[in-house]
Amino acid sequence: MNANEVAELIESELDDADATVSHPRGVHDEDHLAATVVSPAFEGKTLVEQHQMVYDALGDHMTTDIHALELKTYTPEEYDER
Repeated sequence: MNANEVAELIESELDDADATVSHPRGVHDEDHLAATVVSPAFEGKTLVEQHQMVYDALGDHMTTDIHALELKTYTPEEYDER
């Protein structure tokens, strides 16, 4: 999966999510990804719960297409405050 496909999948599975996905090691290392995900669905959730929501959105791709995912999650308010 490329970065755009991963972002689209996250956004389609999480309510009002905005996902930015990149290849932190360069495009030659396609199975290592970094994602920043902003969603109001994260409100009231712990960081672990937020990350689990993203992993659930990616489903089997986390074990077949994605080797590693560096993940940052924020509610819209948290993101605006950064």
